[in-house]
Amino acid sequence: MSECPRTDRFGSVALVGAGPGDPDLLTLRAVKAIQSADVLLFDALIDPSILDLARPDARRIDVGKRCGRHAMQQAAINRLIVDNALRGARVVRLKGGDPFIFGRGGEELDSLRAAGIPVEVVPGVTAACAAASSLQIPLTHRDTARSLHFVTGHGSDGLTPNHDWAGLVRAGGTIAAYMSGRTLGTVAARLIDAGMAGSTPAVAVENASRANESHVFGTLAALPGLLAERGFAGPTLVLIGAVVDLAAARTIVLPQAA
Repeated sequence: MSECPRTDRFGSVALVGAGPGDPDLLTLRAVKAIQSADVLLFDALIDPSILDLARPDARRIDVGKRCGRHAMQQAAINRLIVDNALRGARVVRLKGGDPFIFGRGGEELDSLRAAGIPVEVVPGVTAACAAASSLQIPLTHRDTARSLHFVTGHGSDGLTPNHDWAGLVRAGGTIAAYMSGRTLGTVAARLIDAGMAGSTPAVAVENASRANESHVFGTLAALPGLLAERGFAGPTLVLIGAVVDLAAARTIVLPQAA
């Protein structure tokens, strides 16, 4: 039975980036897509005020994944998106950040293409850009960072992926390590083992762009311990590189003496 009957044979799907959390960072295109939705499948960290942009009659489905508590497996989410679109609905898959930056948008896109369903992708502001803007850290700089590398500190198995750490160190520039709150010790150790100086500036940012945003500055070697002391529980991004020294208001926290 169709939840949202339409006159066309198939519906359509928009993979929409909701940005890092602050509703003011939504794009106009994202707002229009949300307002047009018959069915809205949203992530766990989407701000409730963003959901309020949808029509009152739109069906809202929470498919969010929380650390250690997955509300729904990715394969089930893919099927839900496809099934609603096949029933004729205009489906919006609302994702934190950008759909194609550690958002599993590619997996959803594959499923929709296989089913022959029209897909639109709406980009969103990613957490690295939001965190850098909040702290006024230029992610690239002609004098200190000519490259930018997005990596994840948390793989599908819960472990730190086996990146080419030596290659990252050789490339220089800025590293934005997503989902690294729980794995920063491993990330830092592997970078240092690969030749990065332990004194390299770094900052951890929790809940970038939100009213409860928190951050802690330190060195690459010291930051894992500082982060553990602060007990960040929300989504945490770590920026590593010389550009961190250019932050508008930088206070380095040193580890407590034993």
